[in-house]
Amino acid sequence: MNQHYLFSAPGRTEISGNHTDHQHGCVLAAAVNLETVADVTLNGADVIRVCSEGYAPVEIDIRDLSIREAEKNTTAALIRGVAAAFAARGAVLHGFDAAVRSTVLPGSGLSSSAAFEVLIGTILNELFFEKKLSAVEIAQIGQYAENVYFGKPSGLMDQTASSVGGMVFIDFADPANPVVERLDFDFSAAGHALCIIDSGADHANLTHEYAAIPQELRAVCAQFGKEVLRDIPEAEFFAALPRLRGTVPDRAILRAIHVYQENKRVLRQAEALRAGDFDAFLRLTVASGRSSWMYLQNITPAGETEHQAVAVALALCDTLLGGRGAFRVHGGGFAGTVQAFVPMDLLEQFKSGIEAVLGEGSCHVLSIRPEGGIRVK
Repeated sequence: MNQHYLFSAPGRTEISGNHTDHQHGCVLAAAVNLETVADVTLNGADVIRVCSEGYAPVEIDIRDLSIREAEKNTTAALIRGVAAAFAARGAVLHGFDAAVRSTVLPGSGLSSSAAFEVLIGTILNELFFEKKLSAVEIAQIGQYAENVYFGKPSGLMDQTASSVGGMVFIDFADPANPVVERLDFDFSAAGHALCIIDSGADHANLTHEYAAIPQELRAVCAQFGKEVLRDIPEAEFFAALPRLRGTVPDRAILRAIHVYQENKRVLRQAEALRAGDFDAFLRLTVASGRSSWMYLQNITPAGETEHQAVAVALALCDTLLGGRGAFRVHGGGFAGTVQAFVPMDLLEQFKSGIEAVLGEGSCHVLSIRPEGGIRVK
């Protein structure tokens, strides 16, 4: 039996739907042509060994897949969490060695962690579970590992986009059974390039900023006896504003307003793409970015005045595009990247303008990858 295998999982880009997934909302996302790859060899032992380029090797004993507090925020936690989820579903796991390399840079906002989770899930599904799980189920396992073992309260968008591949509209009204629709749209055919701009700020030590968003929204929802905003009609929320103010922070109210508006915006963007109305899509993309900055407030960490890297990157995009194309914060925010749709005739000038300020290699021109997590050979 061939005991050597090659697996790949892509990074993802959030097209729209900023911080809506954890409120059971709607998103547009896509897999991109940056990937995390693993050369896998079965080792005949009870351990999973992962050696990633640039990082210390990680070893997990598959005979003990319980949560370890000391592993929170580590790669080991992600591997152990994914393995535990497969074991709980009845998979008989065996040890393997994986040499991992990635073009999805950590902290890039392209979800290196989701790509890694999907990669490990795809390996286990292919080798030890007879490919029983769907791409969405593998994504759900990745989210479980990140939430429960790693300790980050992420939504399900990142893992779903990486696992499914292509560009997708996702409705998380029922997170156990999300509605996933592939959308075939070629941005280059519409005369635009998809760019991801690295602001130069790192996500490290910002978990509390990300966690505050769902925490504050839960505080709003608790006033209605609900868990997520999707279960509270928008009209009911606005009617309750007089009593909400002073009971929950104003920032929580603003963040809720963003989620309501963003969900409606995603539906309109998906419809625009289906209809081939790219101008409408671009206008809505700019509106999404403005809402993230004004209401969601995930551009600059609270209280930070000296370092506002994402805000500077957005301002550069605004200036260089001059009212054309579109730009918005990308992913979790606070650090990492912003996204821009750049007219082809402006691309060279835009890229050089960004990199003159943010550094060479800070502007990545990407394309959408049709495949999600796959076994290559």
